[in-house]
Amino acid sequence: MATTLPALEDALWFDLSADQKAILGPLKDFLRSEVAPGARERDETGVFPMALVKQLGELGVMGMQVPEAYGGAELDTATMALIIEEIAAVDGSLCLTVASHNSLCTGHIVLAGNEAQKRAYLPALATAEKLGAWGLTEPGSGSDAAGMRTRAEDRGDHFVISGSKIFITQGTVGGTYVILARTDDPRPGKSAADGISAFVVPGDAPGLVRGKPEEKLGLHASDTTPLTFEDLVVPAENLLGVRGEAFRDVMAVLDGGRIGIGAMGIGLGRAALEIAAKYALEREQFGRPIAHNQGVSFKIAEMATELEAARLLVLKAAALKDAGRPFTMAAAQAKLKGSVAGVRACDHAIQILGGYGYIREYEVERLWRDARLTRIGEGTDEIQHLIIAREYLRRFR
Repeated sequence: MATTLPALEDALWFDLSADQKAILGPLKDFLRSEVAPGARERDETGVFPMALVKQLGELGVMGMQVPEAYGGAELDTATMALIIEEIAAVDGSLCLTVASHNSLCTGHIVLAGNEAQKRAYLPALATAEKLGAWGLTEPGSGSDAAGMRTRAEDRGDHFVISGSKIFITQGTVGGTYVILARTDDPRPGKSAADGISAFVVPGDAPGLVRGKPEEKLGLHASDTTPLTFEDLVVPAENLLGVRGEAFRDVMAVLDGGRIGIGAMGIGLGRAALEIAAKYALEREQFGRPIAHNQGVSFKIAEMATELEAARLLVLKAAALKDAGRPFTMAAAQAKLKGSVAGVRACDHAIQILGGYGYIREYEVERLWRDARLTRIGEGTDEIQHLIIAREYLRRFR
């Protein structure tokens, strides 16, 4: 049973704008004709779909929020979230590639890059001529990103980076990397995050060593690998943002990325819901479709409600971001709700399909495996709880 592609507007309470229809229409046609037929095979082989990524670049999807001046589509965040949801409903691996490329590496350069850096790197990223990778997580620092040990030594006109990163999306296929490294020790009275800097690194830079791709539970056609920096020389002009103050930009980048991960969870869950609902109407037990059994229909009701609630949170966070208002808590709520609702929907779908849900033909097992990452990437559930509580409690201080 192939993943279906209903009209997105059926799930929305507002009409899509002309600009949204102009990009979502061709995108849905592309997903239906080019992406959906090979999604299961790519999951089985783990082959990175470079040709599909290049085609998405032609559709404007790989530079969704890059300003038009640098070759991007300059879309609002709500439209980006709807695009990510649509792609996730068909192929989680391709969705993660799109979301991480746009939100992390490219998003960091859009946020903190100077004019020369933007002109040098954004046009190729916006068209998918080059893919972007973002190096933050290390073997000893995940949720505690401020504890990173990768260092960049100042040599005057250049820096020398030494250390390693893990779980880097687009790690082996990236053409442009944003690497976080410690340039200075924290200043007195500052947090442990003080002294961290960001650098733009070309993919062919000597000393940038790509490791073996990871074997993952899901998202098999998304490229994930460790990186090692063996005296990686980076020109001083590749310093991205203010020296020693990159962690502030990292948090802003992650806030934006969480909106995308929330949308990804919704898309995967929505696909599972559609498969489960159709199956429940077709599958008969004890003389009637199982959709008429309360135990099944209540699961479908819960899935539909939770996913819609998550979508509202995603669109709220997107609206706040685009309005230039604080959106850290809203992004954490959107990411938490979207990822948990997506995984629960996939799990319920497996239960509704029973034994069929556990085999590959009906695809919900793939959707569950792909969705499970959304509760970890861009900050675990536990980190989102901490962020939400911290931001909410500030109101009462």
